[in-house]
Amino acid sequence: MNFFIEKAEAMTGNIWIAIMPFLLSFAVTVMIMPILIPYLKKLKFGQEILEIGPVWHKSKEGTPTMGGLAFILGVFVSGIIALFVRFDLRFLMMLLISLGFGLIGFTDDYIKVVKKRNLGLTARQKFILQTILAVIYVVVLGRTGNLNNHIIIPFMTKPVAINQIFYVILIMFVVTGTVNAVNLTDGIDGLATSITSAVSLFFVIVSILVSDMQSMWFSLAILGGCLGFLIFNKYPARVFMGDTGSLFLGGSISVLAVGLKMPLILIIVGFVYLFETISVIIQVTSFKLTGKRVFKMTPIHHHFEMCGWKEKKIVGIFTAVTVLLCIVGILAVMPYVRGM
Repeated sequence: MNFFIEKAEAMTGNIWIAIMPFLLSFAVTVMIMPILIPYLKKLKFGQEILEIGPVWHKSKEGTPTMGGLAFILGVFVSGIIALFVRFDLRFLMMLLISLGFGLIGFTDDYIKVVKKRNLGLTARQKFILQTILAVIYVVVLGRTGNLNNHIIIPFMTKPVAINQIFYVILIMFVVTGTVNAVNLTDGIDGLATSITSAVSLFFVIVSILVSDMQSMWFSLAILGGCLGFLIFNKYPARVFMGDTGSLFLGGSISVLAVGLKMPLILIIVGFVYLFETISVIIQVTSFKLTGKRVFKMTPIHHHFEMCGWKEKKIVGIFTAVTVLLCIVGILAVMPYVRGM
């Protein structure tokens, strides 16, 4: 622990300055939620449960959604203060791109809740908007010298250079893929929030290990926002984050991984996100080819619900798995850290 404190202090000069993004984001989120929840109820921004969803989820119908606005504000306030302390273009891009994905999610939620169109934005519209954001991220970083074709391979000492075109494609795939994977994970009370809390803590630790203050501040802000929101989102949830929150979190995690040159580490630490996505792909492919379903319902957390698991059990096990994989992730980057 002393090693991490010394590292953090070496980057900022003061441990309290180092954890300030966490405290700010957590405090803003916790203070906003008691105001936001009644306001969302007043506007009748309640979650609608689709007929194809689990029957027992019908009791959740009407629970306020778009609560992700609270931790987005928390991260934004924390980020703006961080930029005043030390302006950094890469940090600004991480914040803006994440907000951009949050805006896509907000648009989707608005169409579903206010316009009463259950499906919101079409899959094609989401993909186009997400791809545009990913392209903007790549272009800006490339033109400002904040992007190169080196990535850190888990358990390897030195970064590996890959073809520039392939690298750009990889980044776009990681960003859009992670955003949609986190969105799929947000299906039961507290699941996406808990998983993302663990993953963001991983990035806090890794940022300290590689002495990347911008990534440390950003991941601390995400962690603070998630933990603040979890107070209200844990089972039984008083509010849902909606696509507003899940797309924002997906964008945040993906730009952190890219900024640290560790996009491949998401295969390890973000395995639950990946597992949720793969389960949907397997289900759809199997049904189209054979007319049979592999799982009782997807994403996979619904399969376990159909098997009789309670939501709290699913969240607990999925989070525990993520924590263990984050430990593996830290071990995976240690060869690189030692070789720096």
